[in-house]
Amino acid sequence: MDRFRELSVFVAVVDAGSFVGAGDALRISKAAVSRCVQDLEARLGARLLQRTTRRLSLTEAGRAYYARARQLLADLDEADGAVGAVTGQPVGRLQVNAPLSFGVRYLAPLWGDFLARYPGIELDVSLSDRMVDLVDEGYDLALRITRLQDSSLVSRQLATTRIVMCAAPAYLAQHPAPQRLADIAHHAVIAYSYAQSGDVWRFVGPQGVEEEVQTRPRFRANNGDTCRAAALAGQGIVMQPTFLVGDDLAAGRLLRVLPEYGGVEVGIHAVYPSRKHLSLKVRVLLDYLAAAFATVPWAECEAVERARGRLRP
Repeated sequence: MDRFRELSVFVAVVDAGSFVGAGDALRISKAAVSRCVQDLEARLGARLLQRTTRRLSLTEAGRAYYARARQLLADLDEADGAVGAVTGQPVGRLQVNAPLSFGVRYLAPLWGDFLARYPGIELDVSLSDRMVDLVDEGYDLALRITRLQDSSLVSRQLATTRIVMCAAPAYLAQHPAPQRLADIAHHAVIAYSYAQSGDVWRFVGPQGVEEEVQTRPRFRANNGDTCRAAALAGQGIVMQPTFLVGDDLAAGRLLRVLPEYGGVEVGIHAVYPSRKHLSLKVRVLLDYLAAAFATVPWAECEAVERARGRLRP
């Protein structure tokens, strides 16, 4: 078997944590993955993985081999990129991570056009709201919708969105509408599991001072669309970005709660490990995304909310 194929399969197994996960990532069967790893271990004369019914773990030899294998595959990608730099055409595998709801709603419609423009690029997109480690997990670029805190990464802001508090008319008809921020503590709350501040909700108050309230979630989910669906079903108050709930606010399916508390603005960033030796494939993706999000569909909703005095400039 091709030795680079062996490297790729072995690295995929370690990254996925299972033969099944590696097979899914590489689009081959679990049996083919297992056979490849067995052949690799036989050729090397060393066991690289400890296998149990519950998990896989690297042996000492496996850890050393994995580190070198990852580097060799990275060098191969860099060699592909060097060719692209000479020819002016980006080539190679491009691994991208993005939040699930944003990726489905706003990125999925872009990938076909992007691949048509750059036929030399092989695109591998992973959608997860979990904060991935770009370096350790091998991503070339990730999209993050947050106030960036990790200074070890380089970022390019593509757009902004506002985090707003809202609920369905059905919920507000059955529960006294909050009159002050402290009232939120006594309401059913729909919480986003990956929120930076946890169950503490923070806002800029009417006096321009940041205020916060400790919430008691009735429902919790690690995906924004799931939180939105629970809010639309009248199950409580939700705090979500306008890119997700903007259409619902415009249509009256959701209503702002305590609109005098200004929605917090967060950036939609493309982040990547280093500005040095930025490959052509990453550069063209950055430029493509910047152009795609030069204007955003949720801006109209924010403009209406701002005209109503519910969002601060």
